[in-house]
Amino acid sequence: MPRFEPFAALRYSPDEPLDDVTAPPYDVLSPSDVDDLLSRHDHNIVAVDVPLDRDGPGRYDLAAQRLTSWIEQGVLVRDPSPSLTLYRMEFTDEAGRQRATVGVVGALEVVDEGANGVLPHERTTPKAKTDRLELTRSTSCNLSPIWGLSLTTGLSELLHDAGEPVGQCTDEDGVIHRVERVLDHDRIEAITSAVASSSVLIADGHHHYAISRSYRNEVRAASGRTDTDAELTMTYVAELVDEQLSIDPIHRVYWGLSAGELLSQLRRFFVLEEAGRVTPHCAAEAIARGAMCLVRPDGTGAWLTPRPETFHGVRALDGAYLEHALEGAAARGEAFDVTYQHGVQNVLTLLSAGDADVAVLIRPTGIEEIRRTAVERLLMPPKSTFFTPKLRTGLVLRPLDSVAT
Repeated sequence: MPRFEPFAALRYSPDEPLDDVTAPPYDVLSPSDVDDLLSRHDHNIVAVDVPLDRDGPGRYDLAAQRLTSWIEQGVLVRDPSPSLTLYRMEFTDEAGRQRATVGVVGALEVVDEGANGVLPHERTTPKAKTDRLELTRSTSCNLSPIWGLSLTTGLSELLHDAGEPVGQCTDEDGVIHRVERVLDHDRIEAITSAVASSSVLIADGHHHYAISRSYRNEVRAASGRTDTDAELTMTYVAELVDEQLSIDPIHRVYWGLSAGELLSQLRRFFVLEEAGRVTPHCAAEAIARGAMCLVRPDGTGAWLTPRPETFHGVRALDGAYLEHALEGAAARGEAFDVTYQHGVQNVLTLLSAGDADVAVLIRPTGIEEIRRTAVERLLMPPKSTFFTPKLRTGLVLRPLDSVAT
């Protein structure tokens, strides 16, 4: 089972306005988003976390220099001793329910691919890894956490009691993010032992974790050591239970395949029924119907209710159903591309702008299927889950002291 340890975190000084200096995850930000965040405050974390091409080949060194400067100026302050960080979120989910979740940020062991302890939960799509690796090399710091799910029953109870408050901010969607420091030795021991007693499933950050593995291997090769800070990576861990998770679907968007052609491919596998005008409310209706929804460029849709007899042996996941139904088209060499988009309104915007030919709205993956993935060591299709709200970058950073240059 994986090690999970406290660390002496870097945090923004109490004088810094966390609403203005924290940011969404790097991989959801456009250059204009970065500009907007920097216009809020010169010390916004994106100045370090998102090196832009316009800054030239020295952008990673520049990011590292900024980080060092902020530490020297007292913008970022080091915890006096190793701690865990309780990370709480309060928000309203898509169904209008008031939610409150809690997880813990610590340093999770980096294990070899295929090893026990830290498990992937879905196949990943190709993605450049050089950016995060270069940034880690330059800064010697974990700037944002991976999101892990613990199979340990009762972990949430250990996180229920408050720690020492160290910061709070509200993001662009009105989500309240609150962090609390845990310094008590006995409580740290109880939490770390609980996390380390079961496997951790990577929910969000598969590529980030793979980069941590590459970085660990580089440090091992350069130092000949297996006891540096590179052996672990900063991770937010929450219990794999309904009350601690909000899961949205990631819809399928197609190019090179018209709505008529796609319906023709799917007809044998699904019962088709016209859905009329598609709106964001269709996401909830899809769940109630037990169906997916094909969306045409004109904004109208068709319900796709799976025919059980055509999916024998296929996992009960909408992404798996679509892959299975389109295998024949792929085998015939019919050329089409698929990408992934969160949010019904975002899908409708793409279609109306002519940036996609057709789309399929899928339903969110359930907790039990995610748990089955972990227990049976299975992998879901790419982009099967979208965990929300997204963690805020900048609330806690992890310096890699033993490998800093």
